[in-house]
Amino acid sequence: MGEAFNPSSVAFPAALPPEQARGEESDALTALARLVHEDLQACNQTIVQRMQSPVELIPRLAAHIVAAGGKRLRPLLTIACARLCGYPDKAEHRGDGLRHVRLAAAVEFIHTATLLHDDVVDESKLRRGLASANAVFGNQASVLVGDFLFARAFELMVEDGSLTVLQILARAAATIAEGEVLQLMTQNDLTTSEERYLNVISGKTAALFAAACEVGAVVAGESAEAQAALRGLGFHLGIAFQLTDDALDYVADQQRLGKTVGDDFREGKVTLPVLIAYEAGSAEERRFWQRTIAESDQREEDLARALGLMEKHGAIAATLARARDYAAKAKAGLALFREGRLREALADAIDYAVNRSR
Repeated sequence: MGEAFNPSSVAFPAALPPEQARGEESDALTALARLVHEDLQACNQTIVQRMQSPVELIPRLAAHIVAAGGKRLRPLLTIACARLCGYPDKAEHRGDGLRHVRLAAAVEFIHTATLLHDDVVDESKLRRGLASANAVFGNQASVLVGDFLFARAFELMVEDGSLTVLQILARAAATIAEGEVLQLMTQNDLTTSEERYLNVISGKTAALFAAACEVGAVVAGESAEAQAALRGLGFHLGIAFQLTDDALDYVADQQRLGKTVGDDFREGKVTLPVLIAYEAGSAEERRFWQRTIAESDQREEDLARALGLMEKHGAIAATLARARDYAAKAKAGLALFREGRLREALADAIDYAVNRSR
C-alpha cells in the first residue's frame, strides 16, 4: 500500500495557480480573491478537512482534482456576495460568522463532483492541463468519489441549518444533472435549437453560479430583492462563462486552455458556434456538419475545416458577443448594492469571465 496519504498535505493556490496569475485577464480574479483572502483560505481548509476519509483512495483522488489549480470562481462568488451584503458584520447571525465559508466549500464540492462525473461521461484525458482523475484512477473510482463529494456537500448544507440554503443548493444539484442529461440528448443532434442549447448551459453551468451567489445573500439575511438580484447575477454570469468556454474550445491556445482544443467537435457536442455555422452554411457545408457531428464520421483534417467555416460565418465572434451581452446583464445585478472595492472587483470578475483566453 505504501505511505498513507495525508489530506492536509494538499497545497492550494493562494488565489490563482501560477500560470493564471500572470496577465491582465487574471488580475480581476486575483484582486477579488485578495479582498476576501482570509475567507478563501478558510474555505480551502474546510475542503481539506471534509475530504478526509479512512478509505485512502477517496482523499487521494479528491486531492488530485481539487488541488489541480481551478479558478475557485464559484466558492469565491459565495464568499464575495456574502461580504457584499455585509455578512457577518451587518447581519444578525448565529454561530461563528463562517457560514459563507462552509457553504462556499459545499459549492466547490458540488462543482468538483460534477467535474469528476463529466470527465467520465466525456472520456476526457485532461483536466486543466493535467491528466484527468479518470485517466489516473479509472472511471469507477472517479464516479464513486464524485458521489462522496456530493454527500460531503450535503452534510455541510444540513449542518448550516437553513432550509432555504438547503433548498437552493439541492435544487441546483438536481438542475445540473438535468442539464448534463439534456446535453447527452442534444449530442450529435443538429436539429437542436438555440433555445434548447441555452437550456443545456442554463442547467449544467448557470444553475450553480446562480445558487453560489444567492446563498451569499441568504446567509447575510438580505431582502428577497437582493437575493433575486444576486441570483440573476450568478445565472447570467454562468451563461456568459459557458458561452465563452464553448467559443474557446475552438480558438484558445491549447497549452493555456488545459485541454485539447476541439474536444467539443470530436465529441459531437452541439454548441452555439456549431449551430451558427450550420444555420448559415450552404448545402455542401451542412453536409460536412452532418457527417462530422451528426454521424461522428471525422477525419484528421475536419477540425481545421470546421474552424474555417466558423471563421467564414463569424460563429466565434457571434458567440463571444452573446457572452458579453449576458455579462452586461450580470453586472446590472450589482446596481442594488453599495459602491465600493468589493462591488468593483465583482464587476471586474464578470468582465474576466468573457475576456479570458482559457
